[in-house]
Amino acid sequence: MANQARVDSIQDNINRVTRSIKYPCKPDGKPVYTSEFFGENVFHLQQIAKALPKPAYASFLKQMRGRQALDKGTADAIAHAVRIWAMDRGATHFTHWFQPQTGTTAEKHDAFLSLKSSFSANGEEHEAGTTPEVESIQVTAIDAFSGTQLLQAEPDASSFPSGGMRTTFEARGYTVWDTTSPMFIQEGPHGTSVLYIPSVFISYNGDALDEKTVLLRSTAQIAKSATELLNLIDPVPVGAQPRTSHVFTTLGTEQEYFLVDRSLYALRPDLKHTGRTLVGNLPPKHQQMDDHYFGRIPSKVLATMSEAELELFRLGVPVKTRHNEVAPQQFELAPIFEEASLAVDHNLLTMDVLSKVAHKNKLKVLYHEKPFKGVNGSGKHCNWSMSTDRGENLLDPTVKPETNYRFLLCLVAILHAVQQHGGLLRTSIASSSNEHRLGACEAPPMIVSVFLGEHLTEVLNSIEESRPIKNFSVPEIQTIRLGGTTLDVQVASLPTISRDLTDRNRTSPFAFTGNKFEFRAVGSKQSPAFPVTILNAAVASALQDVTEALRTQMGDKPYPSDADKVAVIKQFIASTKAVRFEGDGYSDAWIEEAEKRGLPNIKTSPEAFEQLLNPVHSDMLTKLGIFTQSELQSRHLILQERYSKDLLVEATTLSTLLASQILPAAFEYRGSLAQTVQVLKTIEGEEASPELAALQALTPVVKDLQAAIAQLDDTVHKMHLVGDDPVEEAKFACANVLPAMNNARAVADKLEVLTADKYYPIPHYSELLWF
Repeated sequence: MANQARVDSIQDNINRVTRSIKYPCKPDGKPVYTSEFFGENVFHLQQIAKALPKPAYASFLKQMRGRQALDKGTADAIAHAVRIWAMDRGATHFTHWFQPQTGTTAEKHDAFLSLKSSFSANGEEHEAGTTPEVESIQVTAIDAFSGTQLLQAEPDASSFPSGGMRTTFEARGYTVWDTTSPMFIQEGPHGTSVLYIPSVFISYNGDALDEKTVLLRSTAQIAKSATELLNLIDPVPVGAQPRTSHVFTTLGTEQEYFLVDRSLYALRPDLKHTGRTLVGNLPPKHQQMDDHYFGRIPSKVLATMSEAELELFRLGVPVKTRHNEVAPQQFELAPIFEEASLAVDHNLLTMDVLSKVAHKNKLKVLYHEKPFKGVNGSGKHCNWSMSTDRGENLLDPTVKPETNYRFLLCLVAILHAVQQHGGLLRTSIASSSNEHRLGACEAPPMIVSVFLGEHLTEVLNSIEESRPIKNFSVPEIQTIRLGGTTLDVQVASLPTISRDLTDRNRTSPFAFTGNKFEFRAVGSKQSPAFPVTILNAAVASALQDVTEALRTQMGDKPYPSDADKVAVIKQFIASTKAVRFEGDGYSDAWIEEAEKRGLPNIKTSPEAFEQLLNPVHSDMLTKLGIFTQSELQSRHLILQERYSKDLLVEATTLSTLLASQILPAAFEYRGSLAQTVQVLKTIEGEEASPELAALQALTPVVKDLQAAIAQLDDTVHKMHLVGDDPVEEAKFACANVLPAMNNARAVADKLEVLTADKYYPIPHYSELLWF
């Protein structure tokens, strides 16, 4: 018989009726197509165009593209239009929605309601401030929303992570409307809604305090660098407009997550406070049968997914794919790719909506990278590419990549970026939670390398060696743009299919997957903004290096010849060979080989954070204007402090859980065993051998756990004595607190197996992972 609280939670889960939602229907009862209500809660450019005179709208478009400032008259007109639109849909409040350096979003709701005062003197009504003698004051409630309120707000910057850039006596900060991301409304309680205004967050001095400001800076830099390269290699007649006027990065985030029953979740203090289980053993059946991946989606989960998708469609989030992942109760949701900054907004919105809908369905979403020890962790695979304003994907190799010099120049630039700034990319995905995931259970290793696949590797090798490419047959189905060879599955009723140019290497942190790169090392819990910012920055810098090399190679010629392009491509192929790896990233042989190649193997997060201050990386970031030196120093301290705080919370939670629940349960069971042994000895006159054996096995483990708790508490105490230095605290936590936690867990997990089920106070993995 299990612990009663666990029994009640399991029974509640079994008897729970799945919520049903009504899909939008037409008056005749037929369903509305998704495309017809997609984005209905978004204030699109079309609405702005209707609200503004043509000259004002043209001015607004120029502002969106960074070509001029937004004037107050235009802002007032947009504010009026969006208020009417939002209030017609039930909105009572508005909020500047921004992304502080907490890994999540922030918002403060202000009502549209305002009060207008009028004064009466000698029986005549006057406006405020114009009446010499006041006989009465009349206050009228109105709805108002000005251009100034749309453009900016003033949250307290000292209450958010700032790395010393803001203090209690210097607390002013500003949120500023990001015009590149559309406003939207989210439904609230009691039929009300809130207007969300995507914003950036800066200090009184203009320093970036958020994730989005630096992301927008990085997208501007990569646009500038890529456009310069493209217009150099694809010239037009003198006086004509350049073929490419803008380049932007695209992003698709594959969001992995776990779902657990909320009533069972409530019985796990470790999950509630840290997002991961700090104790627990795998059940006999977990993911070893390979039957959960792409399996039938459980009905309760599918109901949650469907409801979340319905809301996301209305919010203009183009979610595309849903499926079971490898581990039990692990799932994935993936969208259609969008412009990178908007894709980041939509990913954070997706996480928020999914959490809220799961709560309604009495489930809990776990975004932690490793909530359960021993099974796959969760990532946020960031599929990244570059596109032109003409809709051309710059990473599309086409059927003959060996002669697609534009593609090859972009490709070697990306290789150069990872070669030069792999350590910085490692920084961008470092956290206490992602440390538990990386390097095991199908997650990529901590060494940042690039996987290109057999075909592209052969293309680069043949160019470097000035020889013909080995035979790779062209696909029969020319419309499949990824190219590759045809596969015959030897079944007459099945069609011939095209094989992609590249295989899939799940051990690679940065892999080319057909017409994009997949940055697989990004953690599921973190915002994709910082990793994409760093990737954009590194590639922007690399594109500048490639452009400079091309200008040097072409000399005084007006534009480079194909021979010039090949020469530069060869140069960068040779200089970036070390970062290309096609093998098993988990193998010990790769660790040794990576060291020989000079690739950094940064094993801990505190060590990774130091890369932000490495002149090789910091000079690049400041030269491009993506970060200032003070912003880098601030972010470095924030990351170190967050790491040590995360481990401190985990250690304190674990100690409390062990001392207040696990150990008392073991004491109770041990007392019961001792009493049983004594009774049986009195009755039978002989040793109660099975019960005595259980008691003898249990007792030393109980003592070991007491000692482990004491050691953990002592380590936490010593951490408090380290001082007020975030860097030293993070180093101490990594070197001492984490091992003490691992030791205490190992003992507690032994005790779980030895303790009778009726005494064990918290849900087992077998209950959390199967419902």
